[in-house]
Amino acid sequence: MSRKIDHRALQETALRHFLEVTQTGSVTAAAERLHVAPSAVSRSIARLEHALDTLLFERRARGMKLNSAGELLAVHARRVWQDIERVVTDIESLRGLRSGIVRVASTEGFASEFLPQLIADFQREYQGIRFVLEVCDQAQIPPLLRHGDMDIGLTFGTSSERDIQVERRHAAPILAVMAPDHPLASRRQLSLAQIVGYPLTLPSPASTLRQLFDISCGRQGLTADAALLVNRLDPALAFAEAGGGIALSGELAVRSRLKAGSVVAIALRDREMNERHFEVQTLAGRTLPSACRAFLGHLQEVLQQDA
Repeated sequence: MSRKIDHRALQETALRHFLEVTQTGSVTAAAERLHVAPSAVSRSIARLEHALDTLLFERRARGMKLNSAGELLAVHARRVWQDIERVVTDIESLRGLRSGIVRVASTEGFASEFLPQLIADFQREYQGIRFVLEVCDQAQIPPLLRHGDMDIGLTFGTSSERDIQVERRHAAPILAVMAPDHPLASRRQLSLAQIVGYPLTLPSPASTLRQLFDISCGRQGLTADAALLVNRLDPALAFAEAGGGIALSGELAVRSRLKAGSVVAIALRDREMNERHFEVQTLAGRTLPSACRAFLGHLQEVLQQDA
């Protein structure tokens, strides 16, 4: 017969040690990050496992990995720390929004221009707010929000995600980007059939942009060979700016180049090129700290102006 769980073991220090081991995969690495002895971390893990009457990790030669019970506890522990962070920042907000940290995960298209400008504008009003911006692939963003590593995600939405709240959904049609002297630069609108005969720079097959491009080309029986295949957007835009070929991008990622007149961006009439949306995401059910809520409001206000 299993023992009754000792809830006193689920206390702050033990959970903090537990979370560090889940993130680092090692007692030694967790101890280094926490500036404590490895034995203290080991005792915390052992105390939790004894109190819950179950193992929380799979012990491996190269580290420790959460088992099913550990995954359940990790969800609880992350929520506890998120609540602590929120309470601390809410207390600080009683003196005005003077401090706090906002952690944003974003795909590259938003991180190259849009988000840095947005953050700079926000910090002019709230100088004490610090930011962490992590640029990552689309598939990485929901897990980062679920695990509490990030507060806000900016990404392209393709399907609903478990435990993810969509704060705002915004149209992000794909445009053909080229140098001003390109033969097609004077057109008001283009189709894929018109641009595939010219040199193109295309993203990797994993990107939503490339997937929509391939779907549309397949539907129309079009073939396209990339003059430049690159897994980052900025080199693709620089290639188009230099006259090397046509790049595909949303407007937000190319806005400064458009203002400078170094490129033109032309709408594509193909259905799939106009079905892309980007989403502002948070973890469903989580109450964000004050600094995050303020930045989220600023973000939504800017997007509303662009709508």
